[in-house]
Amino acid sequence: MATTTRLKQDIAAGRYDAAFRKLYAKDDDVVAAQRDRYARAIEHFERYFGQGREVRLYSAPGRTEIGGNHTDHNNGVVMAAAVNLDIIAVVSPTDNQVVRLKSHGFDKMDTVDLAVLTPQPDETEHSASLIRGVAAGIVQAGGRVGGFDAYTTSDVLRGSGLSSSAAFEVCMGAIFRGEYNGGDMEKFSQVEIAKISQYAENVFFGKPSGLMDQTACAVGSAITIDFRDPSAPVVDKVAFDLAAHGFALCISDTKGSHADLTGDYAAIRREMESVAAYFGKKVLREVDEDAFYKAIPEVRKVTGDRAVVRAIHFFNDSRRAVALCDAVRQDQFDRFLQLIIEGGHSSFEFNQNAYSLSSPQEQGVPLALAISQKVLDGRGAWRLQGGGFAGTIQAFVPLDLLDTYKAAIDGVFGAGSCYVLSVRNYGAVPVTPEL
Repeated sequence: MATTTRLKQDIAAGRYDAAFRKLYAKDDDVVAAQRDRYARAIEHFERYFGQGREVRLYSAPGRTEIGGNHTDHNNGVVMAAAVNLDIIAVVSPTDNQVVRLKSHGFDKMDTVDLAVLTPQPDETEHSASLIRGVAAGIVQAGGRVGGFDAYTTSDVLRGSGLSSSAAFEVCMGAIFRGEYNGGDMEKFSQVEIAKISQYAENVFFGKPSGLMDQTACAVGSAITIDFRDPSAPVVDKVAFDLAAHGFALCISDTKGSHADLTGDYAAIRREMESVAAYFGKKVLREVDEDAFYKAIPEVRKVTGDRAVVRAIHFFNDSRRAVALCDAVRQDQFDRFLQLIIEGGHSSFEFNQNAYSLSSPQEQGVPLALAISQKVLDGRGAWRLQGGGFAGTIQAFVPLDLLDTYKAAIDGVFGAGSCYVLSVRNYGAVPVTPEL
């Protein structure tokens, strides 16, 4: 821990450059930009909470889903990767039980009294609920919590499918772990922080999300996650070097908002679980796939057709996530690209989360997919990712087509809509020179 003044000096002197290269990129321009970004965040902290305070820095990445779209909440299998867009926090612990947190881009400062660790109705779907929920989860797991002042800034696009909310949640978990639990990575492992974050989002925020987002953000790297036992998900890191194959990962923002889509997300989980309930099970992972197909004539009478085709997507995309991982491990990159395209079609056609039926005139995601197909057909791969309905798409783009692809996307959705990203090998961590 260092004073804000000393920390700014250390960053300016390059003492954090090695950490920035590990978290973001080796490029000198990227490192210089991160120096400026962190320094500005510290200056904003000083503006709101005073100069000369002793602080620590924390970072948590966004994530991109690679395979297993909407399979996690029914105990399926996913493949995901942390990306080099993140939320950073400048944090100073206090001697009280109050968290004061100011986030860049938001007018209101969150003030959360940790003496109360139950859901508050007026905080539903607000960031204060996530702070309180993560704190409650830490306490329930036998940990300690306490107050702190923090300033956060994030370049994880809100409503983008890169999981800005999960990045925020696991960042709060890392702060409580670091400031009040001695950085205990055994009791509060990255996976445990992910589970606590999901609890906060489900119970306090009011969104019935699965566990994939939080796990990918907390753990970092490229990973597969098997949720057969959601209390103990099996996480396996895999080497994933797109550059070695001459490809880049592009995330394109179609400028759609997720703000009014909670009902659409909830319907996917509800309908999948309604099919499971037909068989007396809680989630689809517990249902025998052959028995499901044989029973479709009766199942559709009970659940409706959309629930049935969403269940078909679940079975196929869980299996596909395993195949994607195998393709990467076996260096079968053409097979990997083929599976990405197949998964994209399954999400669009069967899971039906390319656009919301409540706003059928807004179809930024299908439009971006159509543009991707035109530019990349036969050369790359494209799919919707994350929650869907709005937000971003994902594409794997040959480096020689990268400028053409970016120009096509930016030409429709505005300059800077296409982000070229890399996989980040670190999850939610304190940022130190020794990282």
